Amino acid sequence: MKTSLIITTYNWKEALQAVLDSVNKQTKLPDEVIIADDGSRSDTAELISNYQESYSLSLVHSWQADEGFQLAKSRNKAIAKASGDYIVMIDGDIILHPRFIETHVNASKRGWFVQAGRAMLNEQQSKNVLDVKESPHFFTPNLKNRKNAICSNLLSNLFSYKRNNDKATRGCNMAFWRDDLIEVNGFNEDFIGWGREDSEFTIRMLNAGKNRLYLKFAGIGFHLYHKESPRELLAQNEHILNKTIEQRLVRCSNGLEKYLK
Repeated sequence: MKTSLIITTYNWKEALQAVLDSVNKQTKLPDEVIIADDGSRSDTAELISNYQESYSLSLVHSWQADEGFQLAKSRNKAIAKASGDYIVMIDGDIILHPRFIETHVNASKRGWFVQAGRAMLNEQQSKNVLDVKESPHFFTPNLKNRKNAICSNLLSNLFSYKRNNDKATRGCNMAFWRDDLIEVNGFNEDFIGWGREDSEFTIRMLNAGKNRLYLKFAGIGFHLYHKESPRELLAQNEHILNKTIEQRLVRCSNGLEKYLK
């Protein structure tokens, strides 16, 4: 099985650098890394170019012009470039536990997609990661959601469970089969601005007969502190989500297929 890691980013090259460094420390490397860039400045492209020269695996920069928050479009373009059978997707502010890819791959099974969690770093802890190059871990002082930093095969097998609803959906740490993404036409690009695109995607995957595995004690990421995104279009996005729920939609019309060759 070939695995692609997609990392979303927008104008925070310091965080992206820390994430890429954490990828290089994996016990099991992905087969490729694709940066889904929603219109970052040239300094992000320069960072990625520098990494491409010395990185230990294939690193692809998927960029689109900055025309506002268009995360779904950015993700779809990156998915279209992916050659992996299995896709792990994170935000560009998620620092990976060394066994992140290994445990995600171990949890993969046909007919399922995965939602994993995160431990939350505060402002000072995040500064230490970015400025001092500290690696966050279970024993990081004052770590929020510390239980989400426990990595254990035994506990994961005991406590991971099927959660076939859109509750606690976080696109910052998910995994799915590429074939399943094509079936539901990826992410819905009608979503502009922050909010509900991950829940709507999850609902369509469930409507297509896929099961959602809520992965515990595995697939561990550490979330860097940042201010919340503006939510002025949340009501509009709620309307799109409700339509998908009411009509039990499987595919969106404005999605991945336009980028597939």
